[in-house]
Amino acid sequence: MEISVSQAPLKELGTLRSEFLSENNIEFCLDKCHLYGWADTYLFTIDGVVGGYGSVWGKDDRKNRDSIFEFYLKPLYRDQATAVFTAFISTSGVKHIEAQTNDKFLAPMLFEFAEKIFAESILFEEGFQSSIGLPGAELVRKGENDPKNRDQQFVLIYKGEEVASGGLMLNYNFPYADIYYGVEEKHRRKGFGTLIVQELKKEAYKMGRVPAARCGVNNTVSKRTMMKAGLKICGWRLVGKIKEE
Repeated sequence: MEISVSQAPLKELGTLRSEFLSENNIEFCLDKCHLYGWADTYLFTIDGVVGGYGSVWGKDDRKNRDSIFEFYLKPLYRDQATAVFTAFISTSGVKHIEAQTNDKFLAPMLFEFAEKIFAESILFEEGFQSSIGLPGAELVRKGENDPKNRDQQFVLIYKGEEVASGGLMLNYNFPYADIYYGVEEKHRRKGFGTLIVQELKKEAYKMGRVPAARCGVNNTVSKRTMMKAGLKICGWRLVGKIKEE
């Protein structure tokens, strides 16, 4: 079997990337790398037939291309994953792999080809609809309600004072919206974080989006807040160094 890996523009991948996203059916954290031109894509051909693709970006410096973050093969060629991935590493010259544990294509390659693996962040998806109430609290939008705007910003007002802020990042793969938030220091430990996350979830649904979120693995406060607001852990984002031969 002849395997060829060559760099190709995203527009030449055809439907490969949409197939990758559809089969995984998850929020893909590094989706925006393509949007902002931070990634290079590679096309895989097997015996002269297009069989898949992969993407690389800079792990620490976006100008570099030293880390694989996407890998996809069509069903017919998945028994050749190890051989294709080996060729992908060799051609791209990368040193690292970054994968979500809920990515069924790249996660197995990470554990096969990498060492010194560590978790960088926790990933969350919708779990249940919470019903936290706080009389006098109101979520207020900042700016116009434009679904095409990549950053939908809000503030939480309580008794006339801004106690928290947050928003929805829409620069990830549709239909997901990535929640972020922050609470003013003097208003922490009062439930405002949980409340704003809950309300941001509602705003995501109003836009026809699916709420998702992430936080650092050691951020126990944010983890607890997300889960109280009805989100549940769906995976971890892992980073590993490719094993030397």
